[in-house]
Amino acid sequence: MVQRVSRKSVSIQAPRTEVADWYPAGKVPAVIAHAGRAARKRFLEFFTATIRNENTRLAYARAVGQFFGWCQEHDLELVDIEPIHVAAYIEQHPGAPPTVKQHLAAIRVLFDWLVIGQVLAMNPASSVRGPKHVVKRGKTPVLDKEQARQLLDSIDTAKLSGLRDRALIAVMVFSFARVTAAVSLRVEDYYQDGKRWWFRFREKGGKLHQVPAHHSAEAYLDAYLLAARIGDDKKLPLFQSISRKGVVTGNQMTRNDAFRMVKRRAKAAGIPESTCNHTFRATGITAYLDNGGTIENAQAIAAHESPRTTKLYDRTGDEITLDEIERILI
Repeated sequence: MVQRVSRKSVSIQAPRTEVADWYPAGKVPAVIAHAGRAARKRFLEFFTATIRNENTRLAYARAVGQFFGWCQEHDLELVDIEPIHVAAYIEQHPGAPPTVKQHLAAIRVLFDWLVIGQVLAMNPASSVRGPKHVVKRGKTPVLDKEQARQLLDSIDTAKLSGLRDRALIAVMVFSFARVTAAVSLRVEDYYQDGKRWWFRFREKGGKLHQVPAHHSAEAYLDAYLLAARIGDDKKLPLFQSISRKGVVTGNQMTRNDAFRMVKRRAKAAGIPESTCNHTFRATGITAYLDNGGTIENAQAIAAHESPRTTKLYDRTGDEITLDEIERILI
């Protein structure tokens, strides 16, 4: 991998954000620092003012940090960078095609921002093309219905942690929810409207997405809320960390907390070690489509912008393909 950006840099005051953590004390890559105060300020503004999603912010910070580290290694100043340099960097990038495309996108939008701020006259990345990458089938590991049921039934619900973990997995499976949206739920986001209970997820871009609660998810969540005794405090996180004494702490679980929990529960249940947070979104979509659901409705439940994205999670064709292959009798 290309080395991180050099710590030989110049400080400028910046808000306390993830980017300020990536560039401690507001430091910026040396290539940007050498370009003057306007470039430094514009660079920090790109991350603190234009990117609201923290995951995107960190990914873009790493991408441009690696690029400017490469530029410094090749004695390139900011004004010297041309399309041929960006193309050379992309050509030798050791990452997989999706990673390379993401890094190029980060470099391109940053240079756009610098051009708009009159730091540069042109965007040297605008004409550079990344590697072709066409995906028709996602790589997310998927559980079949028996494995999903095996996992849920294997969780020891004698402890509060077991009730919480079963409820969280059920929310992700039966609502096609992203783990970040699931762990970000507040108690008030599980609410009753008429005779049905609903979830209110906060999706990418700050969008609110309402999904009816499946009866299994509803039952598991009610059991957890009753044991945790947090149903009346609507502003509390729904899924909280649990102390050694076996009580909720009031602190929201993170997606990393969920990841460690899923790995631990999957190992105990004897299901594939590749099982991860995203497995449950794909598992729910596949089970839904296998039972006659439509790709359009799956798209709506999952809050996908395009049905092509939803189709990446559909593994209903795997069994058909295997059956056809077994017809080759020799």
